[in-house]
Amino acid sequence: MRLAIAGGTGLTGSRIDAVARARGHETVVLARSTGVELLSGAGMRGVLEGVDAVIDATDVATAKPDVSVSFFAGVTKTLLAAERAAGVSHHLALTIVGADAAPDGYYAGKLVQERLVAAGSIPWTILRTTQFHEYAALLFHRGRAGAHVAPRGRVQPIAVDEVAAHLVDLAEQAPAGRARDLGGPQEESLADMIRRYARAIGFRGPIPLVSVPGTWGRALRTGALLPRPDARRGTQTFTDWLDALPDA
Repeated sequence: MRLAIAGGTGLTGSRIDAVARARGHETVVLARSTGVELLSGAGMRGVLEGVDAVIDATDVATAKPDVSVSFFAGVTKTLLAAERAAGVSHHLALTIVGADAAPDGYYAGKLVQERLVAAGSIPWTILRTTQFHEYAALLFHRGRAGAHVAPRGRVQPIAVDEVAAHLVDLAEQAPAGRARDLGGPQEESLADMIRRYARAIGFRGPIPLVSVPGTWGRALRTGALLPRPDARRGTQTFTDWLDALPDA
């Protein structure tokens, strides 16, 4: 197959690219570094010719709903238009378990992305997953001037490699609409994850416990972002991920 990977140089996209190539697929990476600007559509002409499926693994670092909506709506519209022109027969989007329980901030953009994909003319698959193990590192490193906090929350983190492999599995199959959610093997405390990550990389300073305000913070604390019982489960635990860190 010929697979196009939007955001193919990022954390998830690069893993998808590696999995696809290892299975013998030809890949086309859609990213600024490869000459493609997904928001404006610059560089998209002809790039999807002969592509069987497009996997959208793009991301934006923001907690602002307007920024998130603008980004995901813009990228999705660019991709769907280019796919129609090239005759692509499958669009796959990676989104987040429980996004509709916290329809604000970053999640607002993911919900708009889902609606655009589902309403479009390209046959589609949407995969919702839980947060990655790397989420603990992301939140820890957001701390400024040595100040770090540990938000209260219930999460069930998944290995990004397992997400990448499952997305390629789905791309190899017929469009499935809303696929079964994918979550990690066990529930974790987000605050505990952040503190354990900090210790693993040698940080010994204080990391106070905090409650995040708003709908997202409430959804995080109440378990609304956990996968349902019928979700698929990954196998790598957060402890396994920590043990594999170079600095652990």
